[in-house]
Amino acid sequence: MSGYWFSSSLFDIEPDEQDASSPQRNGRQLALWLGSQLEQRGYVIEKVVEEDWGWCVICQSKPFLLWVGCGNMDDAGDEPEAPASRTDSITWHCFPAAETPWLTRLLKRVYTAPALARLDAQLRVILSSDPGIELTS
Repeated sequence: MSGYWFSSSLFDIEPDEQDASSPQRNGRQLALWLGSQLEQRGYVIEKVVEEDWGWCVICQSKPFLLWVGCGNMDDAGDEPEAPASRTDSITWHCFPAAETPWLTRLLKRVYTAPALARLDAQLRVILSSDPGIELTS
């Protein structure tokens, strides 16, 4: 599962995102929106956190970490430090992931595949059913 790439004018880059430790990695509004959409589908979102690559929506932490990564890629061209000038020029990306702590893996077998497949299916439904989102792949 490589995730979903799409364009949308639903999400803006917030001014304080450009002041963060990774100024070209945005997606806070996307992460908060996805968290809300997932809550409507029964997930209990534990938190939304900034990462150096974008934003992470934590869907569960036990018995394994289940999360959605959110970020962007803009078409700033040869100037990677320049922020995207328009939100419709941004390509957004989100992807589901599951991580099992090494100690848990050592002590017992944890099957993440069903939960990961369910989360991926929910992301597909959420993104493909919103008219403000245009999936590119």
